[in-house]
Amino acid sequence: MSGLHHADTPIAAAGLIPPKETLALASAGLTTLRHLIDWLPRRYEDRRRFDAFPASPGSQPVCIRGTVIDTRNRFGPRVKFYEAVVADTSGRSGLGPATLTCRWFNMPFLSKVLAAGQEIVLHGKPKDFQGRIVIDHPEFEVIRLDAGPSIHLERIVPIYRNISSIAQRRLREIIHLALTAVDPDSLAAPYDVDPTYPRHEACREIHFPESLEQSDAARRRFALEEFFTVQLNVVWRRQRLVHLNGRTLGLKTTLLTAFYQSLPFDLTEAQKRSIREILADMRSPRPMNRLLQGDVGAGKTFVAMAAMLLAVDSATQAALMAPTQILAEQHYLTFRRWLEPLGVRIALRTSARQEESHLPIEGAPQIIIGTHALLYDDALFADLGLIVIDEQHKFGVMQRGRLIAQGTRPDVLVMTATPIPRTLTMTIYGDLDVSILDERPAGRGKLITALRIKPKQTDVTSFVKEQLAAGRQAYLVYPLVEESEKLNAEAATTAHGKWATRLASYQVGLLHGKLDAAAKDDVMRRFRDGEIHALVATTVIEVGVDVPNANLMIIHHADRFGLAQLHQLRGRIGRGEHKSYCILITDGKSPEAMEKLQVMEQTSDGFVIAEEDLRLRGPGDLLGTLQSGLGDFRFPDFLADTPLLREARSHADAVIATDPDLTGQHAKLRPLIQETPPTSTPTRA
Repeated sequence: MSGLHHADTPIAAAGLIPPKETLALASAGLTTLRHLIDWLPRRYEDRRRFDAFPASPGSQPVCIRGTVIDTRNRFGPRVKFYEAVVADTSGRSGLGPATLTCRWFNMPFLSKVLAAGQEIVLHGKPKDFQGRIVIDHPEFEVIRLDAGPSIHLERIVPIYRNISSIAQRRLREIIHLALTAVDPDSLAAPYDVDPTYPRHEACREIHFPESLEQSDAARRRFALEEFFTVQLNVVWRRQRLVHLNGRTLGLKTTLLTAFYQSLPFDLTEAQKRSIREILADMRSPRPMNRLLQGDVGAGKTFVAMAAMLLAVDSATQAALMAPTQILAEQHYLTFRRWLEPLGVRIALRTSARQEESHLPIEGAPQIIIGTHALLYDDALFADLGLIVIDEQHKFGVMQRGRLIAQGTRPDVLVMTATPIPRTLTMTIYGDLDVSILDERPAGRGKLITALRIKPKQTDVTSFVKEQLAAGRQAYLVYPLVEESEKLNAEAATTAHGKWATRLASYQVGLLHGKLDAAAKDDVMRRFRDGEIHALVATTVIEVGVDVPNANLMIIHHADRFGLAQLHQLRGRIGRGEHKSYCILITDGKSPEAMEKLQVMEQTSDGFVIAEEDLRLRGPGDLLGTLQSGLGDFRFPDFLADTPLLREARSHADAVIATDPDLTGQHAKLRPLIQETPPTSTPTRA
């Protein structure tokens, strides 16, 4: 179309906006018209109608329109803030203008932006402060009454992520200019996921919809595009692994048999099934690429040991990479306990510690356990045949690839105890075969979870003393390391002193993320050895701390933790033969928090909890802890849409089936592939 620009035209060359704004956009990475159009709204405001001024605090944000009647800088004992009093001048309040107070902390420059007499639109969550309704740090926009139809009022209005030096209102105008100046045909994608809904129409309707339903339809179309890109990478990686020539391991099972015979208990059927699946993979000529997904306490470590013994019996090395120093050291102690009697040479490598279970003259280590430090020790591996990655979501795709590159097409087993909703597994782990441990090992005591609203401290202390007197140990968990002015929650450092007084006849330890590695190690060693009876801790104990004698966990301010995090914390107890108790303490003020905590009280099934977490929190928050290495999803709210994920996968399967190397009819899709480091290195001499 004549007079229109191609989407890839630089913003500066299009001549739509002044150079100063062009520079501001460039600083945010927006240099072409396509970049502008891809700067999608993060939410919408329905400015065809506004919420009434709130009369009480609420958990949901409101969007209101009012007039500033007073502004001032205020100075408290520790903070300074800018305050604006906004009045409802619509006349809807009936008894004169209703007002509310807005506060912005440490933002004195707002005195040059907001002034009495201005009409503004506000978006934020109302709360009570000393009998007044206030909104802290609301988003706001000053209204100017333009002549003619406006893209800012009386319609569904897009709200974008802020760009420094460009006001929200002006950013909206710039994106509107870009949409009208771009040739629609140049907005086409390299692969059209929905020919019935032209992409240029979806671009217009995602920015400036005529209804919320229209914006939802456009967002769903772009979500399908995004998921298609993810699934294309998943199918690409999977296809390449299938066609790689790997190594045949696991033909010899001498060590595995000796390991079975040394165990004083029988493995669960789920563990045996998983080991059989791993054995079949290792004997296959293609590299193993398997996920071992098991609930906390399901016995993944013993399955990993079995796999690593198969690698050692095949005259290759096995490596286990863990996300934290504490977990790596704990794995090292566990492996030494069970495998050293079998004559297996084990080494520990972390940034702070190196240790061998054997003398150097006995030979190179056969099993190496460590943290990220394994990625950078090229001299450590002579012939790496198997890699085990614990808590896989803590590592990115590139990190996994770098470790794989230390060997010659090694087999890979990744493990996670983080409950993952089944609807997300195909997105996050779609290139892996999956083994699931869905049984708890025998000999574990019963685990009781109880929700308590503002219990008496004397009752809590008595229960802790009762368990300690019986010879057990306890975790006392807090959400913060130190006291915070902004959060009304007790911190571990403060609580430690109080518990030391309450439990004067017992040893009370303190563990949190700000301690150095040596201090953490010392505290955990003393707790494991029973020298510390009660451990006041933060979520640093969430992953991998294993003290079977600890049968009590009291989680204070439990409403401040996510469901999956609570489940992980609870997994630290119930690992021994004794009856265990997880007490969730809350103030009971939030209905949403109570619903979440009641789920914990009712089930210990990690998969059920994962589905509930997805329902209550939404996939966006959940993916924050799962998607390391995947990049940021722009449409996480659609990740619970299983049909959409399946549709994206079917498109990806069809593309790779017709053009496996993306060099033919789908060559334009090749740049979408996120390459990982090479999965093999030349065979070492």
